[in-house]
Amino acid sequence: MPQIKIRGIQANDVCKISEKMVDELVEVVKCPRDYFEIECIQSVAIRNGQIEEVYPFIEVAWFDRGQDTQDKVAKIITDSIRDGLKVESLDLAFTTFEKEKYYENGEHF
Repeated sequence: MPQIKIRGIQANDVCKISEKMVDELVEVVKCPRDYFEIECIQSVAIRNGQIEEVYPFIEVAWFDRGQDTQDKVAKIITDSIRDGLKVESLDLAFTTFEKEKYYENGEHF
């Protein structure tokens, strides 16, 4: 169920690293491969009245899996993008879902 939302990196580029990255994430997170969803979000950055390149930002939305797992996931995603796509710098943040506030088909977890 981890949702990986990516801004500032082209979808075709993410496709190049996605399979290997998810392979590594499956091992660390201990959930099935089909639970992972990668979404590339098209956005426009505006600074000082000008359209500029979007700074790479990755958000991982998931249920808490502890600090150790979170640190490992952050490293896998960061290394996959930096090494695989030659992206020099990026930010990554986690959003944690609360089970009683997350609904699937009208039912909370």
